[in-house]
Amino acid sequence: MKAIFEGKILTVPNLLSALRLCMVPLFLWIYLRLDEPLWAGGLLVLSGITDTVDGWIARSFHQVSNLGKALDPFADKVTQIAVATSLSIRFPRLWIVSGILLAKESFALITSLMAIHSTGVVTGADWHGKVTTTLMYITMIAHLVFPEIPDIVSITLTILCTGMILLSGVLYGIRNIHSICAGKVEEVTEL
Repeated sequence: MKAIFEGKILTVPNLLSALRLCMVPLFLWIYLRLDEPLWAGGLLVLSGITDTVDGWIARSFHQVSNLGKALDPFADKVTQIAVATSLSIRFPRLWIVSGILLAKESFALITSLMAIHSTGVVTGADWHGKVTTTLMYITMIAHLVFPEIPDIVSITLTILCTGMILLSGVLYGIRNIHSICAGKVEEVTEL
């Protein structure tokens, strides 16, 4: 049954990931243009729920697809970078989260594409990526819902996010570089 959905594009999880991507400009408009942080926070909560639901549907109903393995984390990262960057306008310390997240995701994207090219395998998210995403959502929602968030809470969340982003970047880098090297070894031995 799993093989049926591997090459499929129109699956419920993929549609939910696409919906999350569509929520990004809506979030930016509500937060930056309308200046409605609570509504923006509600939309971000809805985005987080669809992220959880699409993964559950994919696993429970065997709708895991190669597109979904790429689209789901892409939607997460676009959401996280857009929201963290827009929050940085009001909470300048979040620029560090945005900057490190952008650097980590750029590195992960490049090494992931190289690993896919080398092995032909699209890998899904690891535990640390899921923890990072959860922590990012908690941090972003806390800053949206509590515009006067105490400095100690904001600083603590910023440090936790930054540390988890760095850890996740290192672990994904190791995984991807290992895959690239393993793929190159297989190519050489096949000749």
